[in-house]
Parts: sequence; structure tokens; C-alpha cells
Amino acid sequence: MNMTIWLFLLAGAGFGIISFPVKHWFSEGPCSAGASDNLLDGRLFWTMVCTFLWPIMLLTGLNSARILMKRRARLASPQ
Repeated sequence: MNMTIWLFLLAGAGFGIISFPVKHWFSEGPCSAGASDNLLDGRLFWTMVCTFLWPIMLLTGLNSARILMKRRARLASPQ
């Protein structure tokens, strides 16, 4: 593998580790990152998914942020 692929995978693993506590922003999983006995519900699985799909996950997170900003602006404006 060349350096570009390694950097892509490293960036994805870092993204997965950093974004695990707020994975609900990506429409994945519950609102809180509680302890789980199941490997597929935990940090390791989230990191593996993000390692390969981090550009898609980043776009879904940005879309969620846009939706939340619109919702907050609508609630803050007097009607």
C-alpha cells in the first residue's frame, strides 16, 4: 500500500476515536456512548466503520449540524 492509503486509514481511525462520544450526530446509535458488553456496539466497531467510511460519516455529521442549527434558529426567533 502506498502512503495515501495509509494516511486515509489513519485519518479514519482518528475520526472514529474522536467522534465516538457524539456518534448520535451521525445518526448512528443511542444519544450517549455508554458501556456495552457487545463488541459490535462499542468503540472498536465504531472506529472500524469510520476507518473506511469517514468521508461519508463526515458528510452526514455536517448535515446533522446544519439541521440542528436550523432548528435552533427557528426556536430562538420570536413568532
